[in-house]
Amino acid sequence: MMIRNKKKPDPLFLCFLAAVAAFFCLSGCAGRASRKTWETLPPLVRLHASEYPRFSDDMSCEGIAEGIRESLDYLSRLPRDKMFTFGEDRFDVGLMTASLSRFVDFIRTRPSPEDLNRHLASHYRVYQSKGLNPEKEVLFTGYYEPTLKGSPVKTAEFPYPVHSLPDDLLTIDLSLFLKNGEKNKIVGKLSGKTVIPYPEREKILDDPLFDALAPPLAWVDDPIALFFLHVQGSGRIVFPDGGKIRVHYQGTNGKPYRSVGKYLIDQGIIAKSDMSMQAITGYLKSHPMEIPRVLNYNPSYVFFEKVDKGPLGCIETQLVPGRSIALDRKIFPIAGIAFIEAWKPDVDKMGNISGWHPFSRFVLNQDTGGAIKGPGRADIFWGGGPYAELAAGHLKHPGKMYFLILNPEETRVP
Repeated sequence: MMIRNKKKPDPLFLCFLAAVAAFFCLSGCAGRASRKTWETLPPLVRLHASEYPRFSDDMSCEGIAEGIRESLDYLSRLPRDKMFTFGEDRFDVGLMTASLSRFVDFIRTRPSPEDLNRHLASHYRVYQSKGLNPEKEVLFTGYYEPTLKGSPVKTAEFPYPVHSLPDDLLTIDLSLFLKNGEKNKIVGKLSGKTVIPYPEREKILDDPLFDALAPPLAWVDDPIALFFLHVQGSGRIVFPDGGKIRVHYQGTNGKPYRSVGKYLIDQGIIAKSDMSMQAITGYLKSHPMEIPRVLNYNPSYVFFEKVDKGPLGCIETQLVPGRSIALDRKIFPIAGIAFIEAWKPDVDKMGNISGWHPFSRFVLNQDTGGAIKGPGRADIFWGGGPYAELAAGHLKHPGKMYFLILNPEETRVP
């Protein structure tokens, strides 16, 4: 059999093929590497000064000074060897305190935007949140301090209880029993000599004897408003005679929070694009028979205590409207100063949202929440009143988040 001599390929063509193959290989590898790199990033990533955002603030300096004062109060109560984690770095209470004190001192000079950015680039480290995707986006939502109509005693008009912490509720710190460093806590109650899980929301509400175990602080007129008081964690209750009390989260039944909004979306009842606290309220008020089924989808139940001031964050400091945020306290430095780029609503004369526009400002990490988990979630505290309720109910927009801390060498004694 005769074998023909094949024509040799053109060297230029071979170079072209090699270049194409290398391009696709590198592109594929780069994509995988980029994805892998993002997935393995710590929650906060230190930035080079050239990567810092453009710092600006849409609010007055009084609010940030007030928020920093609250964070400093919290830090003053901690042991001096307490450490705070910024991604792969750790810093002590002293540096946290110096960072906040020097920041507010500088802000009180009312610097120009240029001076502000030069100062932070020269004196502060900046860490960016890993976010929820490779673009490092953080999903921002909001919460507020609701005002409910209530009564100090149960009446036909006010039949829904705001429960205090039950006498039979037990909180067990597993770190006291386990040697593997587990710090989780469990909530339960005694059944004989055995600790069993605490009942879910539905069983609590159906128990005619529960009021004796958890004496109500007040009674309110609206089960939907009460449910959102549980979600917000604090609020005011105004009585018919003009008296009022402020209540604050004290504990839960230990059940995980489940979103009734997501439940209504999954059921095809409310479109995802239309979901808001106001949309949930509107649906339930027009379908009152659905209230127990929908609200009981969330098994978590919150117990409250009376407080003299507030609302209070998880570090027992007073929240500042627009300046306090809630984050996952397991991964972000509590009481630390952050910078956010997010969105806020424009409201027309009728009290409706007419649009959204971007804003940026400095905030303090002073709270947490059952649904605020991971590096890609943040909850802005808007305060009280109609605008706060509107913003808190509708905000679900992506943005960016950064943490700041003073350069450690600036606190070292020569």
